[in-house]
Amino acid sequence: MSMLKCISPIDGTVFAERETLSLEAATAAVERARAAQVAWAARPLQERIALVRAGVAAVGAMNDEIVPELAHMMGRPVRYGGEFGGFEERALHMAEIAESALAPIEVGEDATFRRLIKRVPHGVVLVVAPWNYPYMTAINTVAPALIAGNAVVLKHATQTLLVGERMARAFHEAGVPEDVFMNVFLDHDTTSELIAANAFDFVNFTGSVGGGIAMEEAAAGTFTGVGTELGGKDPGYVMEDADLDAAVDTLIDGAMFNSGQCCCGIERIYVHESLFDAFVKKAVAVVQGYKLGNPLDPETTLGPMAHKRFADTVRAQIADALKAGATAHIAPFPEDDGGTYLSPQILTGVTHEMAVMREESFGPVVGIMPVRDDEEAIALMNDSDYGLTASLWTRDVARAESVGDRIETGTVFLNRADYLDPGLCWTGCKNTGRGGGLSVIGYHNLTRPKSYHLKKVTP
Repeated sequence: MSMLKCISPIDGTVFAERETLSLEAATAAVERARAAQVAWAARPLQERIALVRAGVAAVGAMNDEIVPELAHMMGRPVRYGGEFGGFEERALHMAEIAESALAPIEVGEDATFRRLIKRVPHGVVLVVAPWNYPYMTAINTVAPALIAGNAVVLKHATQTLLVGERMARAFHEAGVPEDVFMNVFLDHDTTSELIAANAFDFVNFTGSVGGGIAMEEAAAGTFTGVGTELGGKDPGYVMEDADLDAAVDTLIDGAMFNSGQCCCGIERIYVHESLFDAFVKKAVAVVQGYKLGNPLDPETTLGPMAHKRFADTVRAQIADALKAGATAHIAPFPEDDGGTYLSPQILTGVTHEMAVMREESFGPVVGIMPVRDDEEAIALMNDSDYGLTASLWTRDVARAESVGDRIETGTVFLNRADYLDPGLCWTGCKNTGRGGGLSVIGYHNLTRPKSYHLKKVTP
């Protein structure tokens, strides 16, 4: 056993700590989940839906406590009110589509046979959730997994140590059995050992590429399904007919919100050369208006990064780009302490030889490049190891769809960015990972097909 410690980015103090479970205790917990899952799956679908809805509402009732708690744990300013809006939207959408998404596929029936395919739960689902949007990323899997009849074991990131506890408590108070949805504190080795021992029937992981590799390696040879959402380097492309003001406001917010710590945040922008200078000028003005500071201050618009090592990565990328000839447009903010409090930055003169345009930054920096046409923009957008989202800006919907067809990505946005529509499959390609959450496809990934070929006895 070891101790997990959440170090607050506000001041570097220990905000919360929890002892991890031993392998024996963790194994026993998963066995309880497996035993409880059978009765849970046998409950009527509408009953499971109602209990999940009640659990979501119970989380909402805690929001006044959750918002400052998140500021302490990962630095998001309290002025933004937490994550409950998106948390609720995603969960309730999955509740609304559950009956149709999980309905049997009727292949045919006649006097002799009835043939159908049912969706049945995997069994015990492990959800390994990240710290950057700790409630919304967790609920993407927790809600549909429970509704589909699985038991869920939630392991949350150390940086957001208290999130899993809150979610489990809310769902238990709403009536979901404790062994059906449990929060656990595990170290990496114990997690890997459980997966390798076939303790789980499906694993959903959101985090780093390295973490995803570790999950797949642990599951090797077990035939346990692993769904992953890993790194990203999401591009924006502003075409010559774009609404410039809307493009600047949305793309820069997508790059800087949550101190750039967004799974589908904008990390590189390509602007048609005719709009490039105007775009950069407007973007710089937006960023210069930010207030970096303590996230508990309602006036703060940009909080600290969640950990100093994350900020150090961004600082190193910026420094390397400047040495290679890039231009920085934002003067250091006085609140930048060389630690978690990091000045936002806009870079031009960047190239794809620079790490800031190729490697995940996950911080408040964005590089902007001019492009001649769609061909150049598509080539640059695809010149990446990642593929989560791409944001296109034009008044021509058909053109956007045509460009989108050629981009190697999981989601194509037109005239918006950094949003997760629960009616669409949340998925990626390349090193961003495999699988898909939310939508009907999310239910398909959290269940398995079971075929019935029923021959009738006839007189």
